[in-house]
Amino acid sequence: MKLFLDWSAYQDAGMGDAYADIPRTGGDFAKAVAVCIGSRACEQAGKGVMCPSFRISGSPGLSTGGRVKLLKAALNGEFGSAPFEHDELAEAMDLCVSCKGCKRECENEVDMALIKAEFLAQRFSTAGIPLRNRLFAAVPKLLARFPRLGRLMIRWRNRHRMLAQCTDRLLGISAEVKLPEPAGQPFNAASVRDKLKHDTGMPEVVLFVDTFNRHFNPAVAEAAVSVLTAAGYRVHLLDEDEHAGAAKRPLCCGRTYFANGMIDEARQEAHRLLQALTPHLEADRWIIGLEPSCMLSLRDEYLCMGLGEQARQLAAKVLLLEEFIAREQAAKRWTLAFNALGRQKLLIHGHCHQKAVGATKAMRKVLKLIPELDSRQIESSCCGMAGQFGLESEHAGFSREMAEQGLYPALRAEPDAAVVANGFSCRQQILNGGHAKPLHIAEILYAALGR
Repeated sequence: MKLFLDWSAYQDAGMGDAYADIPRTGGDFAKAVAVCIGSRACEQAGKGVMCPSFRISGSPGLSTGGRVKLLKAALNGEFGSAPFEHDELAEAMDLCVSCKGCKRECENEVDMALIKAEFLAQRFSTAGIPLRNRLFAAVPKLLARFPRLGRLMIRWRNRHRMLAQCTDRLLGISAEVKLPEPAGQPFNAASVRDKLKHDTGMPEVVLFVDTFNRHFNPAVAEAAVSVLTAAGYRVHLLDEDEHAGAAKRPLCCGRTYFANGMIDEARQEAHRLLQALTPHLEADRWIIGLEPSCMLSLRDEYLCMGLGEQARQLAAKVLLLEEFIAREQAAKRWTLAFNALGRQKLLIHGHCHQKAVGATKAMRKVLKLIPELDSRQIESSCCGMAGQFGLESEHAGFSREMAEQGLYPALRAEPDAAVVANGFSCRQQILNGGHAKPLHIAEILYAALGR
């Protein structure tokens, strides 16, 4: 069995344990699956994220542990010569939203999100990659090459029911949900170049503008530049690096490819980004980002893609904006004071991947820098959008049920409160639920600068 990801971190998992129940095939991948001890913690309700599909269905087969049992059966040869196409396993993995809740909340840190990426790669290697997966995976390239056409097509589709129904029938993109619409103009480094400071005596940092904030929410990237430069940091933008222009399109982390099981394509994007970041890593600069799923991929998934020592160096230098500010504040280097925004009530919705690494603590800490701000974190599991999951015809209903587990009721309970949500998918889910547009934490901090 040829593996698409590097599972060597699990090479000693379960060795010498007679009860480890490691499958007969799959090598280190099988050991990663077998770290589950069957505690059924993934079948609990209440606080936490894990496991969204179990919470809405009540089916043990749709929990992390249930998926492990099916994967073990597949790797033990119980599902025949095409084990990854077995109907029951395919359905169970299909309804995994890759929230990473299990990696944090499971006693043995089962990483079902990573396991799903390998599962998809294995399945698609024999069955072929569906057109819908190819389209969602290629979004960064398509937006870079056809920005105006893409913007017009999405707007037409969102405003004309017949077009939405056509894409539903032809591509399986639900006519019942709105697609995120690209901004009129994507983020352009030239528009903020006059704000970039030089030789301030403060640390130099790199701001990586991901595909989603570049094309859909450029104001977020612009706000982040303004906040960091106001605090005295010299900000480097990767658009200014010669490597960014090599492929005639902006750099991308490869997240959309990875999530769709296209590991080779994700690895190519990762190599491009690593090449551009090499001089900054050598200069020991922090790499700051805005989109949790993208930036935490650099800290996590990159370590499993066979990218070598450079990926480990990068993982140690990557921070979300709020993590960087919290770190600098703790080191007594952050001296920028924010102004009050009035007695505003603010609800915080954390992206699942932020929760998985404990980064929502940094959000709460940084928002406390704004005087008089009454902020509270929403207690919820996954919002249900989960990248493209909530846009897919067969999953749109599940997606809404997940949002109703905690997110939507909290928003309805306090309709006058502002909402901060750093995840691009989370913001779209909130909008699709009929709620007011949420903001990124960079926009909240920018509003409090008091220019």
